[in-house]
Amino acid sequence: MSMNDNKQTENNRSIDAARLVDLFLAGAANLEAGKEWINELNVFPVPDGDTGTNMTLTIKSAVAEVENLDQNARSMRDVCKAISSGSLRGARGNSGVILSQLLRGFGKVVRDENEITVPLMSDAFVRAVETAYKAVMKPKEGTILTVARGISDKAKELADQGVEDFDTFIPEVIKYGDEVLAKTPDLLPVLKQAGVVDSGGQGLIQFLKGCYDGYLGKEIAAVAEQPAEKAAAEAPAEPAEPELKYLYSTAFTIVLDKDFNKAAAKSLRKYLDSLGDSVICEQDGGKVVVGLHTNDPGLAIQKGIQYGQLKSLVVENMKLEKAGSAQAASEADNADSAAAVETSPAEVEPEMPHKDVGFITVSVGSGIEEIFRGLGVDYVISGGQTMNPSTDDILCAVGKVNADTIYVLPNNKNIVMAAKQAAELSKDKKVIVIPTTTIPQGITAVINYAPDLGEEENRENMLAGIETVKSAEVTYAVRDTVLDDVEIHKDDMMGIGDSGILAVGKDRDETALAALEKMVGEETEIISVYYGEDVKEEEAEKFRESVLARFDSCDVELQYGGQPIYSYILSAE
Repeated sequence: MSMNDNKQTENNRSIDAARLVDLFLAGAANLEAGKEWINELNVFPVPDGDTGTNMTLTIKSAVAEVENLDQNARSMRDVCKAISSGSLRGARGNSGVILSQLLRGFGKVVRDENEITVPLMSDAFVRAVETAYKAVMKPKEGTILTVARGISDKAKELADQGVEDFDTFIPEVIKYGDEVLAKTPDLLPVLKQAGVVDSGGQGLIQFLKGCYDGYLGKEIAAVAEQPAEKAAAEAPAEPAEPELKYLYSTAFTIVLDKDFNKAAAKSLRKYLDSLGDSVICEQDGGKVVVGLHTNDPGLAIQKGIQYGQLKSLVVENMKLEKAGSAQAASEADNADSAAAVETSPAEVEPEMPHKDVGFITVSVGSGIEEIFRGLGVDYVISGGQTMNPSTDDILCAVGKVNADTIYVLPNNKNIVMAAKQAAELSKDKKVIVIPTTTIPQGITAVINYAPDLGEEENRENMLAGIETVKSAEVTYAVRDTVLDDVEIHKDDMMGIGDSGILAVGKDRDETALAALEKMVGEETEIISVYYGEDVKEEEAEKFRESVLARFDSCDVELQYGGQPIYSYILSAE
């Protein structure tokens, strides 16, 4: 895309559709550039901070839709629709969902105008914040919502004062947003103890600062390096109905079984770039998420196998999918409340017989996946704390389960909002989200389902069941910090419970036992231990014996989970 370095001097009182695209793409590039830094602001010093990754992937989905627009005929409505539908469907994690709602609310105000003025942008910021707050059941201050509201308040103040030029308006709004962000630790004590500002709020500021760079006409070459960018800076415009250069959208996750250093990552990315465009190659812990458009998906798959085992493999013919996707995006954007996206019958697995009720769950680890399948779950989405599935991932799963009513178990607090957003977007199937926040809660919820009971009774039973489950995860700290008044040092083992830190120590098993001490009460009957991929079977058996010795009145169940990063997932019921 070409940039006009003189735009800000030509007109500092209005922003048209083409210029809005410039701002958006520059914001996306800046968010991508700060992704890892934002990840490190995670309150818990665990090796899977993902706020920056979630927000970046959310934005990338919107960038992809913007880049698919005909550059010679982009209206404000087209641009807003692409940003809204792309971010809604691509939203990952709570921060990504909130960001998508901010963008959606903003677009509703400006989409019917030819140009954005300062007063209009102020109104759009107000609507954006209202939309985002409505999407959160229990809004918490000291988060991205607080930062967004501060930005909105400042925007309204400036507009009311008669400010009409963006040269003044944008930097003042961002400056105040920075001030609000700096105060988030005073509003959320857990941030102050950890010594960080809110990561979602930081991501929002990072995005807006990039937008300002785009407004100033600064070079945004970084955007051209984004997976969704397909054209060089001065490439000629495509025809209104372009032929697809690459036919197959290919995506999969590599579960790494060998060292994946910077050289390996660079080599894989270079190879994928040679096969097509829209390349995603993102490492998250022991996994690499791959996505691209190509004419030979087999070559990409063969390359991925060289680094480990493949999961969540999806290959779609974009020529066949294009018409249905466009219709779904249009429906999603035009709805005033929750958008409606009809899952295509073509997406339903042909071999799956029709049933009244189906189950979808999010899981991480081959052992845990098998447990869910053994309990009758119809579709398991690979994901979790290391890689939150998007709203669209959940919608696709809904399309593949041939049932009228589908229960979705997110099994992670950072996936619940995306699951609820998917439920709102689903039109032809009823989707009920049971807000499970841990794997043990998900397992209990499925067990508590009774086929002979009605929908509401089952919902109540499952919700009641998960209330009886106490969960914890054992992993290592990636930095020094203080959390819940507990001093934590890098490489310490931590037992993280439903409400915070339960135990910290140097020894993995002793830390897990100390966590269980806080979880097990007189009413506890069963302790379940799911051991991860880094724990040998004999080590897990030895740990089970220690648990039996410490809690001799309880049954202790040991099962292979195979989850990365977390050595043990524990539950007490």
